[in-house]
Amino acid sequence: MTSSAKSVPATGTSFAQTRWIQLVLGIICMASVANLQYGWTLFVLPIQHQFGWTKAEIQVAFTIFILCETWLVPFEGYIVDRIGPRWMVMAGGVATFLAWFIDSHATALWMLYIGGAVAGFAGGAVYGTCVGNALKWFPDKRGLCGGLTAAGFGAGAAITIAPIRSMIQTSGYQHTFVVFAIIYGVIIVIVSFFLRAPQTHEMPSMDKIRTRQGTDDSVPPQQAVRSPIFWIMYLMFFLVAAGGLMSAAQLSPIAHERGIANDLVTIFGITTPAIVAALTFHSITNGVGRPLNGWISDYIGRANMMGIAFGVEAICIAAFGFFGTTPMSFIITDALVFLFWGDIFSLFAATVGDAFGRRYVTVNYGIMYTAKGVASLLVPLGNVLTHYTGSWHAVYTVGCLMNLVAALLGFFVLRPIINQRLKSGKELAAQQMRTAPQPS
Repeated sequence: MTSSAKSVPATGTSFAQTRWIQLVLGIICMASVANLQYGWTLFVLPIQHQFGWTKAEIQVAFTIFILCETWLVPFEGYIVDRIGPRWMVMAGGVATFLAWFIDSHATALWMLYIGGAVAGFAGGAVYGTCVGNALKWFPDKRGLCGGLTAAGFGAGAAITIAPIRSMIQTSGYQHTFVVFAIIYGVIIVIVSFFLRAPQTHEMPSMDKIRTRQGTDDSVPPQQAVRSPIFWIMYLMFFLVAAGGLMSAAQLSPIAHERGIANDLVTIFGITTPAIVAALTFHSITNGVGRPLNGWISDYIGRANMMGIAFGVEAICIAAFGFFGTTPMSFIITDALVFLFWGDIFSLFAATVGDAFGRRYVTVNYGIMYTAKGVASLLVPLGNVLTHYTGSWHAVYTVGCLMNLVAALLGFFVLRPIINQRLKSGKELAAQQMRTAPQPS
């Protein structure tokens, strides 16, 4: 009776409501840490004007943030998979408050760097936990719901960028740091009390999971990292992330060099400088692309979607680099680049869940997520290439090639491995059914 009870799949309205509520709670938390990354740029010039530090010195804090955000996620995920999401997200909320509180009182660069490190812990603790929790609750919709959770990271920035910018102008950056530190910290801590991981009996039946890649639902990290499929995905993640980051990091310098950054454009009745419009629209497409591409992958398969998306991304990067020379073409091609770039954060998260199961998905995806940190170290390569070639074209050529390689790996390496795993899994399931004792 005990064995039978544990195998009953979750059904009914209450389960459906519970897991969608958990998804929304995760998205709220993601939105509340988004500006640790996306809002930072608004504070750089005010800090420089206050203390006279160079932009390069100030931006070291951002580099520290990215490295801590990505490289701490595996350790945070290891803890989450054992104690649940509540306490890690709560710690992330407290750290979110501390990070910007420290920044508001920073009178020396080392204090700013400590703030960056604390912010990195906060961002990784919330990001990794909420994505992992979404994958656990939705093994049958990993692409869609992992994408929706990741999209919350961009949505939070879109909602509060304007208020932050306005408060900096009217009340100063220190006051703004403190006010939003309290707002974000309180929201995350309150929401964390309601987060939980699903129980085994709350899982949908396996026949509803379209994209599963085998029968094992509990592959630990030490076993996952010995699997060839893990490192193929890691390489693909790195290539797409590096190609996109190198291109995105040069957005403002290229717009100014082409003389179009401050050209006014009118879109939907709103007139704004081209660079502002580009930043706004690529934030929207970045958010939309994550759940959209993830949802499609739930139906056509992860490897197929990766091959298509990364191939299209290569074309978009080339179009942006070589043809985005007018305000409107700059805005449109930049938006298309981000429509297919952000999907790495839904597709790879979902594929890790497919390949290695739900029990250790937070730590397994956390290790995969470090590819973003490795990719960020290549961002200065864009400036080096431009310096030696005298043109931005080299940056976009490299970015285009990186995405093409990732697309080819998806179609011709990752897809056959997934198909073989599916075949082996079906054969094993059939064998287990044949050997199982029949009821008398």
